[in-house]
Amino acid sequence: MRVIVVGGGVAGAAGAIALRRIGAEVTVYEAYDPPAGQVGSFLSLAANGLRALDALGCLDEVRRAGFEVARQRMWSGTGALLGDVPRGRVSADPLRSVTLMRGRLVGALRDEARRAGARVVTGERLVAAVNGTDGVHAEFAGGRTASADLLVGADGIWSATRSILDPSAPTPAYGGLYSVSGVAEGVEAEGVDIEPGVFNMVFARNGAFLYLPAPDGTVWWSAQVNSPRRPEPDGLTDAEWPARLGRLYRFEEAPRAVLRATTRLHRPTLMHALAEVPTWHDDRTVLIGDAAHPVGSGQGASMALEDTVALARELATADSIPAALAGYDRSRRTRVAKMTKADGGNRATKTTGAVGRRMQRLIMPIVIPRVYERATAWLYTHDVGALPAPAADGAPYDRAVGR
Repeated sequence: MRVIVVGGGVAGAAGAIALRRIGAEVTVYEAYDPPAGQVGSFLSLAANGLRALDALGCLDEVRRAGFEVARQRMWSGTGALLGDVPRGRVSADPLRSVTLMRGRLVGALRDEARRAGARVVTGERLVAAVNGTDGVHAEFAGGRTASADLLVGADGIWSATRSILDPSAPTPAYGGLYSVSGVAEGVEAEGVDIEPGVFNMVFARNGAFLYLPAPDGTVWWSAQVNSPRRPEPDGLTDAEWPARLGRLYRFEEAPRAVLRATTRLHRPTLMHALAEVPTWHDDRTVLIGDAAHPVGSGQGASMALEDTVALARELATADSIPAALAGYDRSRRTRVAKMTKADGGNRATKTTGAVGRRMQRLIMPIVIPRVYERATAWLYTHDVGALPAPAADGAPYDRAVGR
């Protein structure tokens, strides 16, 4: 089976690995090299995402590219501890959440895709795709064309594949938050929790502030600023952003101390929302990852990894490509919808007003120890399963029927 994968980020590189594992011939077309640089700074992979990596055969490599984070602590803006829970897992799970820079994750997955036999072509952006009786034919902005039996759109929230598949598909809209991330060194302040292996989330007046210590002694942080009015990220220089954030988080000691010690800044990014995408596939094209369903709450990468394993399993076992794509859609829709709904609740918690923050201080210390693990078990304990071995009978792939 010949497969074109559009996009070489997390979903695209992992998708190439999964498809090679079932014996497909895979070419990845990526617009950037590296893929959009370090956009998004660091990310975390929860236990469900780690199980998908294990199915792909590259869990250990990704672990080496990052570091484990066992706990997550939630704090009020006044410094009161609201909850202390396992990070991205249930307490009985031996898998511990892994945090790493996005670029290192993509690099590790791309390297594994190449080792698995996938071809990676950079500097190519998809502009058209047309289904024919003999497969799908793709055209790229530089004039290159390619044909395959299947096209996998893994080109993110601004997916060209999504609009080609369905011209009436929803488009992203600014979601009322923007994110600024950075690295701090020598953080010293009373009340700032920099215990190794702990991810901290402060529910501050102007948006959530996340920070955690890295093994090299630095502190990685991300400010998720509540801003109903869309800002212009290029309106300030790198040197001016910490001062602006310092004013926004002047009421909270931990964020203020981390921002004072900042030595490196990752450029601000706007956080976008996307309405439910009704069309994930036709008979020859399918969307995975953020192209189909951008989700928040730190689950974007983990959900994309799950997608790749689920898609490859369907392609390896279904009677035809159309049947496999329909099966993939059925297997993922309900879970993704539940995750998206949960993210909406999490986003509301991060951007609540003064009254809501007072209620958090009263209720969360009581509720979290009693219900948190039960409420999140459906997410973190999910196992997308193993990949079947490629067929060993040597039977040729029949492009006329897609099997």
